[in-house]
Amino acid sequence: MILSDKSILQSIESGEIVIEPFDRTCLGTNSYDVHLGKYLAIYKDHILDARRHNEIEHLEIPETGFVLHPNTLYLGVTEEYTETHSAVPFLEGKSSVGRLGIDIHATAGKGDVGFCNTWTLEISCTHPVRVYAGMPIGQLIYFQVEGDIINYYNKKQNAKYNERTVRPVESMMWKNKF
Repeated sequence: MILSDKSILQSIESGEIVIEPFDRTCLGTNSYDVHLGKYLAIYKDHILDARRHNEIEHLEIPETGFVLHPNTLYLGVTEEYTETHSAVPFLEGKSSVGRLGIDIHATAGKGDVGFCNTWTLEISCTHPVRVYAGMPIGQLIYFQVEGDIINYYNKKQNAKYNERTVRPVESMMWKNKF
């Protein structure tokens, strides 16, 4: 079951959901709009290797915007820091962003209960497009969890994305054993 605007507000009041900064005008019927932060990142190497740490270069989006180009993976970040302690957050791109040919995540649209951080976005585009810091980029949708939770993300010893950040975070796949 998806949380309604009223349920999201009640969860914020109880501390089960945290959104910083919170702006009531960003609350939709059953979602909350999030915005593109001021940092992007690109990988330094052309060929990425899942077994090694692939370094990224951070870029700051100027006031005049930044042009995204096709065939390049950009890592972005939400302005909003979020915590979700009793629901499963899903991040989806806004339809207006999709209509510009921008995808905001390749695979990681679902968060875990206990995820406490900004969201790293896996941005790609089909056509060159200028983006701006602070522009609406996606929406969080919250699904109610049935049953007790044993393994909260923020309490897992092997969680790779727990360190609070305002910048995009590169893949930590290399930390897995395979």
